[in-house]
Parts: sequence; C-alpha cells; structure tokens
Amino acid sequence: MLAETEELALKLENTGEYRVLRRIATPSGPSVPHPPDPGQGVGIVLDCETTGLDPAKAEIIELAMLRFEYDVHGVRRLLGAFTGLQEPSGAIPREITAITGLADVDVAGQAIDDGLVEAFAAGADLVIAHNAGFDRRFTERRWPGFACLPWSCSLSQIPWREEGFEAARLKLLLAEAGFFHRGHRALDDAAATLHLIGLPLPRSGRSGFDHMMERTRAPSARVWALGAPFEAKDLLKRRGFKWCDGSGGLPRAWNVDLPSSAAEAELAYLAEHVYRNRSPALAVPVTALDRFTDRAGVP
Repeated sequence: MLAETEELALKLENTGEYRVLRRIATPSGPSVPHPPDPGQGVGIVLDCETTGLDPAKAEIIELAMLRFEYDVHGVRRLLGAFTGLQEPSGAIPREITAITGLADVDVAGQAIDDGLVEAFAAGADLVIAHNAGFDRRFTERRWPGFACLPWSCSLSQIPWREEGFEAARLKLLLAEAGFFHRGHRALDDAAATLHLIGLPLPRSGRSGFDHMMERTRAPSARVWALGAPFEAKDLLKRRGFKWCDGSGGLPRAWNVDLPSSAAEAELAYLAEHVYRNRSPALAVPVTALDRFTDRAGVP
C-alpha cells in the first residue's frame, strides 16, 4: 500500500502542478538506547513543551529526546527515544493548550523520571534543539547534567536563508523541504529536527548537520557595548545587538554574539562610532558548553 501511495505522489509531482508533502513518522526507538559503534559520536535532539516562556516561572510539561549516532559524514542511525509528560503545579494556560494540544487531563498524575532523563543523556557529545536558547534554559534548570554538555542550535547555526529557505520555523522548513509533521508535540518536533538536519541543503549540497557542527566548533565571542549612549540604540540594533535588562546579575547593556575573528573589528567600530574612541566595550569568549545560556559571555 505504501509503495502504491508513493507512486501516486510521484505521478502528481511529475505533472508540475502539485507538490506533495510527506509526513515525518513519529520514532519508536528504545528508552534504554542502543550503544553506539566504536569511535562514533553520540548526539541528543531535544524538545520540551512548557507552560510559558520564562524558565524562572514556567514549567516543563513534556520532554522528548532522540539519541543518535553520527560521524564525519553526518547522522548515521537512531539509538533510542525518550518522551515523558509532567503535571505542572498549576493549570496549563489555555494559550499553551491551543498551541500544543496538551490539556490538564493529559498530564494529570504524570511525572517525568529525573533519573531516566539523566541516564538517557549521559555521555552524549552534543545536545541539539531547534531554538536552543529556549530549551537549554529550561532543561538545565531541572536537570543540571545538561549544563555540562555542549549544545548546538538548528535554528540559528544553520544558514537557512542563504540556502534559499524563507524562514527558519520548523513547520515552514519542513514544508519547503517537502515534509510535514504533527507540530508542537515534543517527540514529533524532535523527530522533525533530526530529519531536517540530515537533509542535503539545496544550494550548498551540505547537510544542515554539517553546517551546524562547523559553527558549533568555531570559537565565538559575546561583545558587550557597556555604557553605550541612548542615542546609539538604533545603530546597535541594526548591527544585531540585543538589549540585556540586567536580570540574573548580568550587565544592563547591549550585546551581540559574533565569530571570534570578527570581535576585534566590532570593538574598533564601537570605539569609533559609538564611544568616540573612548570605548568601554569588551569581548568575552563563548564555547558550546555555555552557548545559549544566560551565563555565556558574562564579563
């Protein structure tokens, strides 16, 4: 039946009048993962659903992880899959239910086993999320072991626009690549991410995983425009700087993450155009061990 359906899909596509989207299957690997082959890397693709956006206030209500094996050529095979639901301390907001489909009845009495999570992730060489700046902050807060692992981001560390994609949202990337999935459930989002990063990209021919690993390994720096005058805010925004409000003990200042090779030139630019050659700006090294966290690049 599957072969017949695919034949029909190909006939439609060959007319030039139709595009057919193929569904990403929900994986069903073992929760106790297979061991990798000797000498191969081990990665984790992770996604979580939460009751809100602030890790200090919101709670995880669903976690999914896919453990996979990789080598210099890219993703090799799935080693295991983990998923779990968690009943939060309060009611799930209606807007979260509208996005995820998870209601209070779905998570009632459910609890994610912390020991199983730590064991599933133990020994991984890399953790990947599609928006690691979100998922890393939540997972580290509950499972400290994730703070000791290097992280990559399939949203920001793959040059989607340079490869011809119009946007980097997971659903849109899938559609442009010819696929679809049941979005905003953690396991399906993780499966979609793993599938996407393994595909050859249309312009370079390189996989998203290859691009991402190159950027993950490359040294970077966070440039802080400390004490920048208010009138410089529009200029800083145009150069990609983001405002930090000083929460969590961080400076109240504009900052941007750049390749280490570009940091010195950015400091020189700030000195000339923002501070009039009396620059308190500085660059702080950032690595995959602290990238996508609030502690990254803290002066």
